[in-house]
Amino acid sequence: MNERLKQLRKELNMKQGDFATALSISQGHLSDIENNRKEVSDRVISICSLKFNVNEEWLRTGNGEMFNPMSEDEELDLYVGRISGGADEFKKNLIKTLCKLSEDEWDVLKKIISEMK
Repeated sequence: MNERLKQLRKELNMKQGDFATALSISQGHLSDIENNRKEVSDRVISICSLKFNVNEEWLRTGNGEMFNPMSEDEELDLYVGRISGGADEFKKNLIKTLCKLSEDEWDVLKKIISEMK
């Protein structure tokens, strides 16, 4: 289970310190888990399931998919939640700016992106 927690962190593209903060544990504690010096607690498993939509069965046993299936809206909510909880100001500002676009501005953005292809 410890290796799967590390695999999850890497899949989420999170640094150890940021992942530890998201799990409400210290970076040292996470390091101990990832290096098999400590066990993964039920609390950490529960946080992973709720915060990152992790399939608890996969985390405990390795069976099934890493993540639970989600609708597109749920997936977007999860992604925005990850960005807003992280330290990357560029990503936060980009999401905020996109949310403020008018329909006409979205049309311009679509045209710009289609021209880039």
